[in-house]
Amino acid sequence: MKSGCRGQVPPGSPIALCEWHLAVATEWGQSGHGVTDVLPSPCALCGSRLGVRYPSGWLCAVCEWRYGELVDHELPPPRVDVVYYIRYDDRIKIGTSASPRQRLAAIWHDELLAFERGDRTVERRRHEQFAVDRYPRTEWFHRSSALEAHIAELAAGVDDPWLLHARWLSEAAARVG
Repeated sequence: MKSGCRGQVPPGSPIALCEWHLAVATEWGQSGHGVTDVLPSPCALCGSRLGVRYPSGWLCAVCEWRYGELVDHELPPPRVDVVYYIRYDDRIKIGTSASPRQRLAAIWHDELLAFERGDRTVERRRHEQFAVDRYPRTEWFHRSSALEAHIAELAAGVDDPWLLHARWLSEAAARVG
């Protein structure tokens, strides 16, 4: 018996607490950080099945929509403009769209590299920033260390750009609702 516990400390316990105190500590830790688990049903906004359970309820792990909140389908979908970076062969395109799924379906490309929140103003800024690498009169650019470093910075910590886009849509929908 250690640390005021009346029960035995389980073998291999990371701290000297009995099983009851370990369970209480676990619940307390999960209350602030949540537990990732399968949602009771798909997220109403993005359709994901992965959620984070808190004592106050569930959040979608992809778009962070509060589970159980209804989406008002009479409202138009929120507009989220993005600057996209796609690769085709040895070239990179910097473009913008409020409907990136439709836009990228219409453009031949090998890989979606990153998204950046922004509209035509941000897109023009990026075209100016990387003008030295630009194919004349196009939105396509030569691969360069500067451009690749910028894309790497945008993609840092993002496993899938579409999940980031889903979160931006959810945030925009929550502001409207």
